[in-house]
Amino acid sequence: AATINSGSASLKNPRPMVLPLRQQNASMTDSTAIALLSGGLDSATAAALAIKSGFRVIGLSFDYGQRHRRELDAAVEIAKALNLDEHHTINVNLAMWGGSSLTDHTQTLPTSGVEAGMIPNTYVPGRNTVFIAIGLSLAEARGADRLVLGVNAVDYSGYPDCRPDYLEAFQDLADLSSRAGRQGHGPKLWAPLVEWSKQQIAEEALHLGVPIERTWSCYSGGDVPCGVCDSCRIRDEALIAAGRPDLCSPGRR
Repeated sequence: AATINSGSASLKNPRPMVLPLRQQNASMTDSTAIALLSGGLDSATAAALAIKSGFRVIGLSFDYGQRHRRELDAAVEIAKALNLDEHHTINVNLAMWGGSSLTDHTQTLPTSGVEAGMIPNTYVPGRNTVFIAIGLSLAEARGADRLVLGVNAVDYSGYPDCRPDYLEAFQDLADLSSRAGRQGHGPKLWAPLVEWSKQQIAEEALHLGVPIERTWSCYSGGDVPCGVCDSCRIRDEALIAAGRPDLCSPGRR
């Protein structure tokens, strides 16, 4: 079975000084990584970790018919802030058939918290399967070594397409479905945050200099985060625990 590299950085041990992200990405090796960039905290942190690891990073975002474009605007800002070599946005309209409160305005966004064992209605059917497949296409076309994913299975919802067993199975498929994979040098899925807590992610983002204030995690659009949706509340709690309540939604500062 394939092995997914989920990262091994310890947040409890002292870290060396880190160069500003722009300076790091200006002195890349020839190794390339494709980073799926949603505009949120997790994907920005994963992309920053790839830069820290010495990769030339290309960002890939998706306009999939989500409720608002605010996160796509944030993805553009993050790509510029991290000095990514390229940033592409692909249109894949998953809202045509709905099935999620993120793509169907008739469904209500959850605000009551994550229930153990329950997958919330913010799960978008097939979203990560589609995104990873397109990301692997770009990775193979560009000769990239890694496809960087900001998925996280611990602190949030247990989405089926954010779990380690899903990623391991997809790696097997990736190795079988591409010329590069059949030749033994296909791109590897890299999900460094998959088993991290949200607090750990927030702390690592702060350490790496990720511009958290430019990221967008709120399910609602608007000028400022709503502070009441499940995504806002989980993010705010992590930032408070990380000692940065000033970066929370306005109502939690």
